[in-house]
Amino acid sequence: MSLPVDSNSPGDSPLTHSATLRRLLYEALAELGLDPTDIYRRIYQHRRLAVPPLHERLEHDNAPLFWQALPEITGDADIGLHLGEAMKPRLLDVVGYLLLASRDLREALESFVRFQHILSGGFVAQLQVDGEQARLVIDLNYLGVASLRQQMECLAQLILKLLALVSDNEFQLSGLHFRHAQPRQLKEHRRLFGLLPEFGQEHDALLFPAALLQRPSRTANPDLHALLSAHAQGQLGGLVENQLLNRLRYLLGVRLGAGDCTLAACAAELGWSVSALQRALAEQGTSLRALRETVRQSRAQELLRAGASIREVARACGFAELSPFYRAFRRWYGETPEQQRARLCG
Repeated sequence: MSLPVDSNSPGDSPLTHSATLRRLLYEALAELGLDPTDIYRRIYQHRRLAVPPLHERLEHDNAPLFWQALPEITGDADIGLHLGEAMKPRLLDVVGYLLLASRDLREALESFVRFQHILSGGFVAQLQVDGEQARLVIDLNYLGVASLRQQMECLAQLILKLLALVSDNEFQLSGLHFRHAQPRQLKEHRRLFGLLPEFGQEHDALLFPAALLQRPSRTANPDLHALLSAHAQGQLGGLVENQLLNRLRYLLGVRLGAGDCTLAACAAELGWSVSALQRALAEQGTSLRALRETVRQSRAQELLRAGASIREVARACGFAELSPFYRAFRRWYGETPEQQRARLCG
């Protein structure tokens, strides 16, 4: 998989996502008889966030609050499913148009994966083929938040509608994986997906017969696809906050507590080969080890300011024992965590 690397460093700029999904959400909420503007204001009122214009990109980490609060505000425990059902698969950005212009389903999905970070910097989508089965991973990661049930159940339906549009309704789902826990009621899942998803899985993913990848598209247009790809490449290059180093810092922040921050694990998560990720980092004058140290430093200081215990800070930074954490902290700041906390909070 080939993705653009950073032309300049964005520091720790917040990841962003396209306003596409929010436009669809506004329409779907209204279709369900709900007032989308009122819902957004009620959810974000304590965050002092103004409702931004519909065309502006949004900060990625503001999304969890919306999806977590939505079931209670709407009184619908399956609101994600029902929003997905109400959504119209409109092509509101260049990625959607690339799907239609692709020669077959494989090129469509490869285009989706290639330009996924136009949609969201938090995406870690991958196309995987194993014999007769293919799998489209659609993971969305958030700092400190597990996979969001309502969002992923809505997103799965939206992507299925887009794939049906690209394949003239010939796309067949053979399985569906979700990372979140199994809900108490599954009647709506069976009705809307035509099968029972598997929950508590490693990835959020759509499973389907690999033979479908070769299905030609009636809307294929090679010249338009090339033109759109060039446009998408330029658009992606302009999203500095969603480029490699910033996304990798974010991913390391997500994975620190789990302890699996090896080069191989991060490369697999990003859909890169180990050697390709090493080369890309070297071209940026850094390494995974250096990035991991930066993320640990930032996380440790942030948690100390928030009042977490030293053991909690160490664990959140990926240290199983306190002694290596203390050694690392002295190397970073020239003082102990207790000394820094007293200085910062004194």
